[in-house]
Amino acid sequence: MFCSISGVTPEDPVVSRKSGLLFERRLILKHIADNGTDPVTGEVLSAEDLISIKTNKAVKPRPLQAASIPGMLGLFQNEWDAVVLSNYALEQQLHTARQELSHALYQHDAACRVIARLKKERDEAREVLLKSERQAPAAGAVPVTAPITSSNGKRAPEADTESEGPGKKPRQGITSDIIKELTDCNARLSGQRKKRQISPTLATPDALEKYTQLASHPLHSSSKPGIMSIDIHQTKNLVLSGGVDGTAIVFNRSSGELVSTLSGHTKRVTSVKFVAKDEYVLTGSIDKTVKIWQGQEDGDYACKCTLKDHSAEVRAVTVHATQNYFVTASADKTWNFYDLSTGICLTQVNEPSLQDGYTSASFHPDGLILGTGTAESLVRIWDVKSQANVAKFEGHTGPVTDISFSENGYFLATAGQDGVKLWDLRKLKNFRSFAPYDNNTPTNTVEFDYSGSYLAVGGSDIRVYQVASVKQEWNTIKIFPDLSGTGKVTSIRFGPDASYLAVGSSDRNLRIFGAPEAASEP
Repeated sequence: MFCSISGVTPEDPVVSRKSGLLFERRLILKHIADNGTDPVTGEVLSAEDLISIKTNKAVKPRPLQAASIPGMLGLFQNEWDAVVLSNYALEQQLHTARQELSHALYQHDAACRVIARLKKERDEAREVLLKSERQAPAAGAVPVTAPITSSNGKRAPEADTESEGPGKKPRQGITSDIIKELTDCNARLSGQRKKRQISPTLATPDALEKYTQLASHPLHSSSKPGIMSIDIHQTKNLVLSGGVDGTAIVFNRSSGELVSTLSGHTKRVTSVKFVAKDEYVLTGSIDKTVKIWQGQEDGDYACKCTLKDHSAEVRAVTVHATQNYFVTASADKTWNFYDLSTGICLTQVNEPSLQDGYTSASFHPDGLILGTGTAESLVRIWDVKSQANVAKFEGHTGPVTDISFSENGYFLATAGQDGVKLWDLRKLKNFRSFAPYDNNTPTNTVEFDYSGSYLAVGGSDIRVYQVASVKQEWNTIKIFPDLSGTGKVTSIRFGPDASYLAVGSSDRNLRIFGAPEAASEP
């Protein structure tokens, strides 16, 4: 029914007691207030003569235009026009937002480049300043020929250090005091290993089997993508990565934030290491240099000195268990033993029989043995005290890409083109081999966890094995997704108690694998 005044279906209908006619409440009340009569019959009418009609409010009455086909077509046309205009407005807003985002990203990228360049210039200026202070000391200062000592009695670092050769400082060698320090460390760690129990918080094989990718962080430059090496801080939630772009990045895993970018190398960084004792970072590069970086109060890292003792690319850096010394291995067929506090090369061991030099290096957990891999498929074991080659492991085909000693002190894992080989250091023989990939996909990295319970292998994917004895099978616990479509795995590190895995790859992504519930933890 329709209102007797407007001719449309009323939203709040009332009916007259006298005439029985239907009205819209607001219209009839206005007419009564103005005239006091029924607008149709002319009879005297008051508000008390109106009776309300209850209707279903959920269903609104159909408008008059919808009572006919032409009216409905008109409504549809109006709605269609409104939708088209709204869609056009949204497209315009999207286009504007894209332009603003593109501009913001360009500004951010430009700002990052400026910051990187300024940091590089700052580091270069610091190095030049340190070098000039040593070459031209102030009046009354200690002569250049005398050792400069710091407040702790140690020799102060230099901006650039080289040893041997015309005009260079002679190497003092590994002295008896250093040998005693290494021997004492070996005895202490060997004794602790025999008494040490497996941590009750170590991740179980069942827990590892449930690990999944928690995060993926694209680090380093996109124009030169790729992570060459990673390391994990022993006490802080930090991950260190070295990239093809010539920088090293300190990354906070829990917050997902970049802590510091270490710029200074001119070519790709091949090996990186944390030294937690004095908050040092070591980086080796194919630009033939090794840099020592020291943590600052603001969380940044400053270049303490640049080591230039190698004549070819540096391929590996490994830190001694005392955290007072480290070794670098190079394509120039030498490995160097350094004092960390001074940056001085104490001794350089040359192996003329090599063709392409060293590809990898790692200290035994006790620190008296050094393992090195070569491009000629050979693994050499060295006595650090005498720098004598005490063993050779043959059997790989192609370069030895990575080596890792087990914390139990008995096993050595080596990776190469043909897969992974496990060596018994007591009997000096290969007791097991894994060939997880075909001949066109080399195994790039191997890593025992700190407890010596698990072994991680990386190539086109990531595989975790449970460590067993020489005679038992080493079962595969987990195979993580194939990354061959995005980039090969270049480096793997276990977190404390195997609570997570940090994985670096050639597509510049740092991937974190762990328990699914850990994704929601801070």
